[in-house]
Amino acid sequence: MTAATLPTSALDERQRVVQRLQALGAVAVVRLNRADAVLPAARALHAGGISAIEVTMTVPDALRAVEQLAREAQADDGDGLLVGVGSVLDAETARRAVDAGARFVVSPVFEPEVVEEAQRMGAAALAGAFTPTEILRAHRAGTDMVKVFPSEALGPSFIKGVLAPMPFLKLCPTGGVTPENAGDWIRAGAAAVGLGGALVDAKLVDAGDFATLTERARRTVQAVMAARGGAA
Repeated sequence: MTAATLPTSALDERQRVVQRLQALGAVAVVRLNRADAVLPAARALHAGGISAIEVTMTVPDALRAVEQLAREAQADDGDGLLVGVGSVLDAETARRAVDAGARFVVSPVFEPEVVEEAQRMGAAALAGAFTPTEILRAHRAGTDMVKVFPSEALGPSFIKGVLAPMPFLKLCPTGGVTPENAGDWIRAGAAAVGLGGALVDAKLVDAGDFATLTERARRTVQAVMAARGGAA
């Protein structure tokens, strides 16, 4: 299913989500050991200014956590949580993720059926790619934003290099992005960045150290803003 064949309401919702992801500039990739730890971690991240939360399917009972986050997001105003699901590898999981309340669906690879199903249900789709050829194929297939993964093997100069001949791409490097180097990726042209363990450290969460999580989120937001020319 292409953008031209999607219902207008579904297309509009996807565009709103992508616009907000770009405006926020940072996505917290939550890969924890317990589903009941996701909500307090998300609250701590939100307190630090990161509202886009990607819960990976590797979290035990991940979709239960997504349902909890989605309920919390509904209770907030327009500045509340933006909930997504990551590590999605097939259409059935994409469908279940959106049913649970995900507004964006992320895959580490480019799997067309994941993109199609997520978009059919009104969610934005972020497909994974590694090479320029893979990135362009994902874009041409209609993915809303391309997750460049694993980006630690590439570096910010790769993003800049890819965008030079293809400035129309929306890229979200993930893997190796930290609060300290997030700004480098944004300055290279990334539409947003995804941060995993360098931001959402499972050991901190298990220890109940949510204050450090909030501080890391705050530093990430400051780095993104500074890279975009805003106040640090």
